[in-house]
Amino acid sequence: MAKITKDTIIGDILDIAPQAAPVFMSIGMHCLGCPASRGETVEEACAVHGIDCQSILDKLNELIPD
Repeated sequence: MAKITKDTIIGDILDIAPQAAPVFMSIGMHCLGCPASRGETVEEACAVHGIDCQSILDKLNELIPD
């Protein structure tokens, strides 16, 4: 997978890297199976949960092999 950006869809991330689920859980996204949350971008999820988007992107990209 290419680098995860603020525009990457959460469902796409979880399909390719299920190990990313705890990162989303840590910001309060506990319904990762819900269609609404899987269809959000990283930026949208961060905005809803009041989290700095860049810090989450850094954590997610550490999980994804090059």
